Amino acid sequence: MTRKTLFITGASTGIGEATARAAVEHGWNVGLFARSEDKLTALADEFGDYGVALPGDATDLASQTDALAKLADTFGSVDAAFANAGTGLSVSGTDDGDPEEWQTMVQLNIMGLLWTTKAAMPHLKASKGHLLMTGSAAGRRHIKGSVYGASKWFVHGYGGNIAEEMREWGGRCTVIAPGMVDTPFFDDAKPDKLKPEDVARSVLFALEADPRATIQEVFLMPTN
Repeated sequence: MTRKTLFITGASTGIGEATARAAVEHGWNVGLFARSEDKLTALADEFGDYGVALPGDATDLASQTDALAKLADTFGSVDAAFANAGTGLSVSGTDDGDPEEWQTMVQLNIMGLLWTTKAAMPHLKASKGHLLMTGSAAGRRHIKGSVYGASKWFVHGYGGNIAEEMREWGGRCTVIAPGMVDTPFFDDAKPDKLKPEDVARSVLFALEADPRATIQEVFLMPTN
């Protein structure tokens, strides 16, 4: 069976890394995109012929466009793209928030996701492929003054909108919406919360659904 190819942003750690591992185990090739070249190279070496390191900046459209072109050239096509790169804020709320931090977050959580979509779309149209995005439980409910939560509301809104556009040519879009996950995203460990592997399994669940079925959102929460 021909292996399909998945492009992942934020692939050097956390949910992105776990998804890359799960995808390779399930028979996919993976394109690993992030700024941490050393981590990507080590991961690609581990995957052998099934992984390629694509160091770059998710907030730069040209960087993502070039990475996707390289990935398509390496494996012949790109069948799915996972806009996973994102960041949070050191201070919650609006009154105490740092506008410079907001700018940095918006560039990655919103513009970076748009750049992944824009850069990947020609490849996904050619393969009738699948776009996935990391949303959040914070994008499904109101949190007092949360600018981060609002950035994830954008992901959920845009994910639904682009799903309608992709439907016209047989493509699929899924928003993966986890609650708190024990990743380096947080300064302190969260051992009783979701693990990156839990989220990765949700990604593969959506990717491997029968082509007649679009899993438009996977919403998973820690049991405790």
